[in-house]
Amino acid sequence: MNYLIPANSKKGMLIFGMFNKFDFILLSSGIVTTMILLLAVSPSTLVTALICLAPLFICGFLVIPIPNYHNVLTLIREIIDFFYGRRNYKWKGWCYKDEFK
Repeated sequence: MNYLIPANSKKGMLIFGMFNKFDFILLSSGIVTTMILLLAVSPSTLVTALICLAPLFICGFLVIPIPNYHNVLTLIREIIDFFYGRRNYKWKGWCYKDEFK
């Protein structure tokens, strides 16, 4: 009785095989905001077009998948947690009470 689990079995739990719920909402809100800005502003120059497309670019950058992490947003969260998280760890190992005095 050997069981073989495919390497991409977690992708079945994601929306379109790439996004969890928060990522999908973030990307969708970026798309909707960009569409509203494009309809409201009607950009005539490159600068105004880039400003209108900025929400899509920013949200798209945050949900790009990268190796060893889910996406860029997860990497940014891990970096913030590393730099601002607790640095003083208390020892609670298996030999904590077995020390000789």
